[in-house]
Amino acid sequence: MGGTPFASICCITYNHAPYIRQALDSFLMQRVDFPYEILVHDDASTDGTGEIVAEYGRRHPGVVKPLIQAENQYSKGIENISGAFNFPRVAGKYIFMCEGDDYWVEPTKMQRQVDYMEAHPGCALCFHSAKIQTVGRAFADAQMRPYRGDREITPEGIIDKPSGYAMCTMMFPSSLVRDIPDYYTDCPVGDTPLQWMAAAKGYGYYFDKPWGVYRVGVEGSWTNRSKEGDYAAKQRRYLEGLERSFRQFDAATGGRFASAVDSAIRRTYYQTMVNTKNFGEIMKAEYRRYYRELTPRTRFFLQMEMRSPGLYDVLRTLYRE
Repeated sequence: MGGTPFASICCITYNHAPYIRQALDSFLMQRVDFPYEILVHDDASTDGTGEIVAEYGRRHPGVVKPLIQAENQYSKGIENISGAFNFPRVAGKYIFMCEGDDYWVEPTKMQRQVDYMEAHPGCALCFHSAKIQTVGRAFADAQMRPYRGDREITPEGIIDKPSGYAMCTMMFPSSLVRDIPDYYTDCPVGDTPLQWMAAAKGYGYYFDKPWGVYRVGVEGSWTNRSKEGDYAAKQRRYLEGLERSFRQFDAATGGRFASAVDSAIRRTYYQTMVNTKNFGEIMKAEYRRYYRELTPRTRFFLQMEMRSPGLYDVLRTLYRE
């Protein structure tokens, strides 16, 4: 592990005390032929997460590099924590992403992704599938698997895709974030504009291997926070913010991806209709393509809520969606 880092793992964490050890151990178990660093930003956790991160920093000096805040930066309006605090510290040629409540399960993951990108300089984003692990009584799909089979993904395919990519699977050249565009800073969700930035530079490569685990239902997570309060209003603001960032990206890339951007905005609108259960829009014939892209689980629950709302309400008391 000695020498200048060839890769940098960027991890942000907040109140992840039950999970952060598993994340850090999964980084440290990697079998690689290059040195790497682990950049951990703790946003003033109140549950002891910062103390755990500091402990790992002492046990693995020069490898685990903590940045532990005394004041919570997110509450001060700094929503893009990675861009503000981790990316400026990166020393490696490549960046791997994983938040503190997720983790990796394959010890050769980093090596295999690096090997691919080293052999294919036109690739700007390398990622894979992930298992989904629920917390508490959350109920979710078993995996985030956007494609079937290993494959190249065109830049347009990265921008306009039927399913999201788990952040804990993503790896890209650090040169991508040396100059952060406005659309990245302004976007309401942090990993999506990273994918656009990659698409502007090259193609993607997907390994159809579940080398990571994405947790659902973690208290305080972005997904859980978004469901609190007036959810419909939050979804409208999310759609407006994402469309604005999409348009900024389109302008920044000279309209090269205009068709993909337009389609992605339309799909995002449909997804917010699904999230807010606007059945009048969900079942329109003009959106049939997007309905077919939904997972079998999502289609099942939508149909159940429409056809048997009483039974749906009973199930909803047993499981949090």
